[in-house]
Amino acid sequence: MLTVKPRFETFEEYLEYDDNSEQLYELFNGELIEVPPESGFNVQIANRLFLIFALIVGTDRVRGHGLELEVRGEPKNRYPDLTIIREEHIQQLSKRNTIRLSMSPPLLVVEVVSPGEIQRDRDYIAKRMQYQDCAIPEYWIVDPQTQTILVLELTDNTYTEVGNFSNNDLLQSPQFKQLDLKVSQIF
Repeated sequence: MLTVKPRFETFEEYLEYDDNSEQLYELFNGELIEVPPESGFNVQIANRLFLIFALIVGTDRVRGHGLELEVRGEPKNRYPDLTIIREEHIQQLSKRNTIRLSMSPPLLVVEVVSPGEIQRDRDYIAKRMQYQDCAIPEYWIVDPQTQTILVLELTDNTYTEVGNFSNNDLLQSPQFKQLDLKVSQIF
């Protein structure tokens, strides 16, 4: 039996779609593209960060890979590996775990870079531009291949580098100054 993939003219049409699966999709040029599963190592890194941030802001404000962000450009949505949401988002996300462009941006998004040049470019260039456009105050690029964490802060609508931290460097976060964490503890 041949199944026809749905096409969506608007993001609202996509939001109404439900295929009764747990599969995550990016909406690219009106078509659904399946988001592949993360590597086990990337999940471990995201889980470590989840636990650390849960102790700082509480579990309700830390969201893992299932949180969806509406963004401008293509694709129309992203699933960061870790997101720190605002208090107001907790109620707003109770029905659907999607932060819309009409909502306040999350405080922090973290991407753990997957192996491969396409994935590196996606996290370092494409997502950086989309998250900057959404006015997300802080963006971390956690790179297991180089064992570094690039921390970017939104300044005058542009991401500026706070630091590219490695080894025993103490991570510096503009949004979470109470963070007391060495990069080596993440990897």
